[in-house]
This record gives sequence, C-alpha cells and structure tokens, in this order.
Amino acid sequence: MNDSTEDNDPQQATSLAEAIAWAGLDIPADRIDMLDAYRQVLWDWNEKINLTRHTTFEKFAARDLLDTVKLAAHLESGDRVLDIGSGGGVPGLPLAILRPDLTVSVCDSVGKKARVLEDMVATLGLPVKVYPARAEQVLEITTQGTLVARGVASLKKLLTWLAPHWTAFDQLLLVKGKSWVDERGEARHYGLLRGLELRRLDTYESPLVGESVILRIRPVNDD
Repeated sequence: MNDSTEDNDPQQATSLAEAIAWAGLDIPADRIDMLDAYRQVLWDWNEKINLTRHTTFEKFAARDLLDTVKLAAHLESGDRVLDIGSGGGVPGLPLAILRPDLTVSVCDSVGKKARVLEDMVATLGLPVKVYPARAEQVLEITTQGTLVARGVASLKKLLTWLAPHWTAFDQLLLVKGKSWVDERGEARHYGLLRGLELRRLDTYESPLVGESVILRIRPVNDD
C-alpha cells in the first residue's frame, strides 16, 4: 500500500458522497448509503483496534473505494470471490456492497481482526462468509473463482503461499502500486511465475497516491 505519498489529501469533504464525487467515481446513491454505513462501522472499530489509516472521507473514497471499483470491473457476474488478508474489510466488504451479484468471502488469520469482520458483516447484514484463517487454510476446504488482495504481501510471498493451491481457484487479482515491476522481477528470479500468466489489466491514477495497477495471475492455458 502506498500510504507514504498521501500528503495531497485536502481533507475538505464533509460527506462520503462529496468525496466520491471529488474522486471521480460513479456509484449509485443506494450503494453510497451502504458504503457509508460500512465506513462508519469501520471507523468506529478503528478507535479500538488499528484497522486503517484512511480515516478521512477523501482517503476512504480515493483509496478504498477507488481500488474496489477498479477490481470490480474485472469480475464476472456470479463469481466466487475470496478477499485474502482482509484486515478491515477492504476490498471484500465494499466489493460485496457494490457487486451483490458476487459471492464474497473474506479471511484474516489474526483472530481479533476476524472477529471484527464478523461483527461488521452482522451489523451491515452482508451475505459474506468470514474465515478466521490464512488463505491457504481456506483453500484446503473450499474452491473459489477469484482471489483478491490489496497490501497483503509482495508477489514473492503471495505466490509462495498460494503455489500448492492453484487447483482450488482460477485467478488472483491484485491491487499494486508502482513497485509491482520490481516485485514481478523478484518473483521471476525465484521461479514463482513458471506455469503462470501475469497480466496488467488496468492502470489508474488516485488523486492521493498516483499510479496503481490491477494485476491478474492465473495458470497458463495449455489448450
């Protein structure tokens, strides 16, 4: 995550709707109301346990929501999605709000964070399964269509963790900053991209942190 460059935050918006408009996002009004409810629950919990540094309307819109909207554009209707290392729920919970056509699950191996996720899901009435476990453990008992992650670990670490489990899911979508090129080189150096296809699906600008990308990694199709 590129939090170190977030010095351009104007911190002027007085509502989430205003910040969403400032960030250039097109989100239906009924979805904004649900996202604002999630934001409030997240910030309430953040006063008790460190979950996020995005505690202004601008940061929530231009980081959390922007990344989620960009991810959502690359998911097909009906997909089974697992947010790995979900932490405070991004991108999984806003994804479930923005795309109710998806079957979304979230996981976090830190017990207190998983319990917070369970509370947020219950409070918001979201049809989201919470797994208090590492992604590898979840993939031993479930199958998924797409894994999504933001700010969890480097490509090297992620691909090492997931290497034995590619039969349990179809693709991995990642939100990354400019360091993704260096991370790709490191992963290649260790042979972790053998048999896999890595493609940059999207490049976009955040008004707060500059360039981000959506990466897709999936097994090479031998057909």
